[in-house]
Amino acid sequence: MRVGIVGCGKIADGHAEQLRAIGRADLVAACDREPLMVERFAQRWSGVTGHADMADMIRAERLDVVHIVTPPDSHVQLACEAMELGCHVFLEKPFALDAAGTRRILDAAQATRRRIGVNYLYNFETPGLQLRDLMAEHALGDVVHVDTSYGYNLGGDYGIAVMGDPAHWVHRLPGKLFHNVLDHVLAKVVPFLEEPVVVNAFAHRMRPASGDPALDAMPDELRFTLAGANGTTVSGMVSSHARPVSHAMKVYGTRDTVELDYAARTLVRSARQDQPSALGRLFPAWVQALRFARSGAKNTGDFMHHRFHYFQCMRVLLGGFYDAIEGKGEDPVPHAHILRVATVIDGIVEALERPA
Repeated sequence: MRVGIVGCGKIADGHAEQLRAIGRADLVAACDREPLMVERFAQRWSGVTGHADMADMIRAERLDVVHIVTPPDSHVQLACEAMELGCHVFLEKPFALDAAGTRRILDAAQATRRRIGVNYLYNFETPGLQLRDLMAEHALGDVVHVDTSYGYNLGGDYGIAVMGDPAHWVHRLPGKLFHNVLDHVLAKVVPFLEEPVVVNAFAHRMRPASGDPALDAMPDELRFTLAGANGTTVSGMVSSHARPVSHAMKVYGTRDTVELDYAARTLVRSARQDQPSALGRLFPAWVQALRFARSGAKNTGDFMHHRFHYFQCMRVLLGGFYDAIEGKGEDPVPHAHILRVATVIDGIVEALERPA
């Protein structure tokens, strides 16, 4: 398959790297409205030709797949056009600005019989894959509640870019700072929720005022709760200030409970007190230490076999996406989950806009 990338910003290199790694397609082209961006991208990735327009690129290069990594306000137009021109599409998150735009893309995929994927990569991180296996075995029983946390480091590369430029595209998102990461947060929890989902949320700005109205209008702490029609509930936190920066989830089931740390790539069963009295309080810490040691040993093995790099989860996801294109499996991220994520984001944005 011949592949092109639309948008030559920072994340484009991550897509290019993993495309080359999976060896399932040839990255042959890239386009960007900014000539210097596409020129530099083509210099970094040999064999890539540069273009200024996506439609021209698709026709000239006879592409089978495009990866769209532009800001999300362009996704509906670009994704629909690419599919109408015969390409399968892999989108960066956020998938679209809202559920209406999400439906337009999914409807276009169905009408054109093209595959549409999205970079919900953390479901394909090691703990996410382990959780999927546990759920398939019904090892946790029925899921009662999920607690999830996600840290946004305003002092990191992306945070500095957003805070240093009031015209950055993140400020145009309906949910502003949170909208840029909520796909990652919600993609992990929507499989546990049946619709309709009741949404409650509130947010505030914890950092001092900067004097810039655009920056000061942007909250940096979010809390939300979700309740699915099946009775499962979710509590969530997106925080720019909690330290250490968190990326974790705890899934409470009727049989067992597990704790996932996506940054450390661990999944461990929660401690339980099975022995009476003082012995019951003594053993759980040792049991947990052994469980973490086993996770550490597995991670060491993955490291030694070159499966522990930052975008390993994207590599797994892309492998599933290209399998689906070739008819070897289903879409790794179901359309129903993509739409549910967008619907819940709409609910969070609506809750944040309500008068206090």
